Amino acid sequence: MSSSTPLPLPQLPPPVAEVLNSFLQSAKDAFGPDLLSAVLFGSAAEGKLRATSDINLILVLAVFSEAKADQLRQPLRVAQAAIQLHPMFLLKDEIPHAARSFAPKFADIRRRRAILFGDDPFASLSIPRDAEVRQLRQQLLNLILRLRAAYVAGSLREEQLGLLIAGALGPLRSYAAVLLDLEGRPAASSFQALQSLGAELAIPDWPQLSARLAATQEARISAPGEAPRLFFPLLDLACRIASRAEALSGEVRRESL
Repeated sequence: MSSSTPLPLPQLPPPVAEVLNSFLQSAKDAFGPDLLSAVLFGSAAEGKLRATSDINLILVLAVFSEAKADQLRQPLRVAQAAIQLHPMFLLKDEIPHAARSFAPKFADIRRRRAILFGDDPFASLSIPRDAEVRQLRQQLLNLILRLRAAYVAGSLREEQLGLLIAGALGPLRSYAAVLLDLEGRPAASSFQALQSLGAELAIPDWPQLSARLAATQEARISAPGEAPRLFFPLLDLACRIASRAEALSGEVRRESL
């Protein structure tokens, strides 16, 4: 299981830190004592923010009231436009149920989080292993199905295919990290998790492929003809990771007997 120790506060680019701090102050002003914690998670919490990365933030609340939420509408619009901020408004009492319902996501939050305000609401969070394995399989299959459908619908335009590849790589890294964590081999980062799995799964020309995928994610555009050459290796990688998750499912079933 992933560590329950939060990461130290990351060094964010000054423009990102300024907008994030401004939004957090607006949240404090809006919710007052109902705001219990603010938790940064994902690549921003690791201090590995890319130009194309979203900023993921959880605001843990005692109560979500209309009047207080309304005060945060304009600050959120500004932050979404400026730094791609994606907040989750989570009541404290909902945390155990949310962790069971979205086990891989909250396993990733346990692994990659930094506390910006208040107490750590995930310090003692326990996520059932069987739920985490089951939902990891579901999320991988969902990603695979969405990739196939999006390829057929949008691959005539290479710029759309490049965006599809760029958008899929982040979730795939997170799923790789959760998988290695479940296997008892946690990686230092989600990036390293995917690097390790790509090598273990014998993906052809993996070092070069990994670099090209990362470049496409960073730029959200690729050289002419590059995106079609990257898509099916990426899809193959997702399918092989899904097969590893399926093997974990068999282990869980045997453990329950």
